[in-house]
Amino acid sequence: MESSAPGAARLQATHPLTAGVGASEDILTQLQSVPGLTVVAEDPAPYPGTRFFRLSFEQPTDHRRPHGERFPLLMTLLHRSAAAPMVLASTGYGADDFYYEEEPTKLLEANQLAVGHRFFTPSRPASSNWRHLNIWQSANDSHRIIQAFKPLYPQRWLHTGISKGGMAAVYHRYFFPADVDATVAYVAPNSHGVNDVRYEDFLNRVGDEPCRTRLRAFQREVLVRREEVLPLMEEWAATNGFTFHHLGMDRAFEFSVITGPFAMWQFGGARACALTPPPGAPAADLFWFLNGIAVTQGYSDADLKSIEPYYYQAATELGAFRAPTQHLSGLLRYPGQYSPAALVSFPITEPFNPGLMRRVEHWVHHWGGQMLFINGANDPWSTGAFTVRERNDSFRFDVPNGNHLANITRLPEAQRAVALERLFSWMDVSATPAQLQSRLDDAALAPPRMRVPRFPL
Repeated sequence: MESSAPGAARLQATHPLTAGVGASEDILTQLQSVPGLTVVAEDPAPYPGTRFFRLSFEQPTDHRRPHGERFPLLMTLLHRSAAAPMVLASTGYGADDFYYEEEPTKLLEANQLAVGHRFFTPSRPASSNWRHLNIWQSANDSHRIIQAFKPLYPQRWLHTGISKGGMAAVYHRYFFPADVDATVAYVAPNSHGVNDVRYEDFLNRVGDEPCRTRLRAFQREVLVRREEVLPLMEEWAATNGFTFHHLGMDRAFEFSVITGPFAMWQFGGARACALTPPPGAPAADLFWFLNGIAVTQGYSDADLKSIEPYYYQAATELGAFRAPTQHLSGLLRYPGQYSPAALVSFPITEPFNPGLMRRVEHWVHHWGGQMLFINGANDPWSTGAFTVRERNDSFRFDVPNGNHLANITRLPEAQRAVALERLFSWMDVSATPAQLQSRLDDAALAPPRMRVPRFPL
């Protein structure tokens, strides 16, 4: 970073963290003394100077009845020092394989608690009462974790997450604004309903017209030649052991076609568009491109079941997108059937809450302070991006041409400098320019990772 960048004077200060592992009572002993916490295992340290624990924390199924049924919520702890800040990383999904550092953890050289989300296996109450899967209950999960761990980690706390994890971080801040010192939410949308038309408008504008024309022609071609392409999907599914009993192969195929462009822009971009097979291409080329952008495996029984809690939340509180289908008129066998509720294996009796997301959005815009939102300009989910006020010391930055893998390191230099200066200020951490650049380089080299294989949050 150039010395003339905003906040450079602060970032040139000496790093204050001097206490290391073992400087006080052993962290394992301290963890074992936390009520409701089970240390499942201590695994080999994934980074120098750290210790890594897999944990299970007992949570009430219903926080309104704290003495009722409880269930174990999985977490992982990356420990550096009690003198370092703590990053609470909400995954939005499970936490059983969370062995890596989130970007703020790496930049700040912080501790990290990665927390799974209630109802994602195996963190599911025995009663499986789905009414207890909502953003208020999840926010209370985070609140109880912070209360339990702050005596062990008394420095500043930051809540972060990617996509659905970033949304969970925002909801926690909405319900408990004083719990943490800052929030960094990556590619976290705020949808207006289960068929938010804003996403349709975005997909009709993103990229250039030749790209959109190629994608529309591809979708029509695949549906016109359904009897040629669908057997290739059936053969692929049989070879790889995927079943499609819930949706049926034909409906899963059609859903993949409808949502393919959304998925392409979410994790790909214009370069993927250039690979779109033209009309008349071999059926195999059509299927493999469709499978490459939409990942039809995501509609298989196993994949739907693994992220069923997400679809339930989308149908009841979080909302979802609407994809353009006007150009597919006359070719769809299941028009209007794509929705979060269609992807859940049981009837949803809870109605969608139309005002909740708008109330969260209103709070973030008017009162949310020390919040940083990072989005990808070409990511369809950026349609529902939160808006903030700098006078509240909150910021939103979009990575130009970025997708759902947008982060601070990919921002233009001027915006990256502001984001880093505020992040380090909020967390009361300093680094020399050389230290900071080394951490930025490490973060830039970190492999992209998401907890789900396709376009859900």
